[in-house]
Amino acid sequence: MKNRHIKDLIITKEKSKTGRIIIFTGARQTGKTTLSRLSFPDYHYISVEDPIMRGEYTRLTSGQWKQQHPKAILDEVQKEPVLIESIKSVYDQWEEPRYILLGSSQFLLLEKVRESLAGRCSVFELFPLTLPELKTRSFSDPIKNSIFQQILQHGVSTSFLPSFLLDPEHTEKSAAWEHYQKYGGYPALTDDSFSEKDRFDWLYNYTLTYLERDIRDLANFRELEPFIKLQRYLAMHTGQLINASAISRQLGVTSKTVQRYIRYLELSYQSITLSPWSRNPGKRLVKTPKIHFLDQGIVQTIVQKRGGITGNEFESLVISEIYKQVRNIEIRSPFYHLRTSDGREVDLLIELPEGYLAFEIKIAWKVDRQDIRHFKELETILDKPLIHCFLLSNDPVVYNFEEKITGIHAAHFLG
Repeated sequence: MKNRHIKDLIITKEKSKTGRIIIFTGARQTGKTTLSRLSFPDYHYISVEDPIMRGEYTRLTSGQWKQQHPKAILDEVQKEPVLIESIKSVYDQWEEPRYILLGSSQFLLLEKVRESLAGRCSVFELFPLTLPELKTRSFSDPIKNSIFQQILQHGVSTSFLPSFLLDPEHTEKSAAWEHYQKYGGYPALTDDSFSEKDRFDWLYNYTLTYLERDIRDLANFRELEPFIKLQRYLAMHTGQLINASAISRQLGVTSKTVQRYIRYLELSYQSITLSPWSRNPGKRLVKTPKIHFLDQGIVQTIVQKRGGITGNEFESLVISEIYKQVRNIEIRSPFYHLRTSDGREVDLLIELPEGYLAFEIKIAWKVDRQDIRHFKELETILDKPLIHCFLLSNDPVVYNFEEKITGIHAAHFLG
């Protein structure tokens, strides 16, 4: 069992007056149930997936909930939304009961939350493991913030080590990085007893379960073939611009269908879409979004390959790691990509209150000044100050190219 960054946040929240109802959502198999049960051992665990017991729980009155289950974890609660009304009723009548609601479908769970529990609950998201979490050996092992997370919390320091090879945690970070690139971040895959075949079999079965359960729940599809085709197409094009009209012509579905399916992938925590940054009317900027799958193991399974990653896949796995680490420390900063009509581009812009962090991502094992050319005059385009630019790659050397431009190994920076 790996430790989770979000554990201390939810334990602290549960003890507060505003933590009487905690909503925990995220992709299937990210560890919501395990984390909840280990963090709150005094809570009664209720699986709403059990079709027989589900009906029994729906018949309980609010008084019976208070008497029999004053503290409970309700798993896959979106399977029976009426239970959310029951929890609301208990919340409104008594101050003592506390509940944790788990769900793998953001849309089905949060739609009901907005209707019934607005102002009554705290919502947390659980993603696949980050690199700092992958380095832990037990549920109680402390998690060290990555260099990136330290920058988000305390500002940019220029005192980087001259090389990743000098990092005291080089061995641990490298091992986590290798696992992450090959298998992704799902907790089950960290089981030491698993062979490589076991891990790839798990990923294959996961994608089938996702299609058969989560997507059918979300979309109520009569047949999945169009969605499967789009899912494969997008996995093959992760890290690239997505044009719904062009994709619709290629796959033989409508543009609206493409947009709806992409939204399903986002709602089920399989991908994120980066909006194009376009606030400067004086510049000709490309206004096409980019898609990034959130887990490299899932990408490999969908496209049916093993080993070796492309430059676009590398970009996606780095951006997804950055995204997870930002969310884990409860920063809600928007993410963008930027591309001008003359071909200049920045892979990622993170907007903070005081300005932007900019990232260029290269799979290369050796970088040079040519790789930072798109950072030149970037600040003249943006509407806020440019805090710092980072070139993330596989090059172990740390480069202080200019005052606000640093080249650093992705695992050194994020591990």
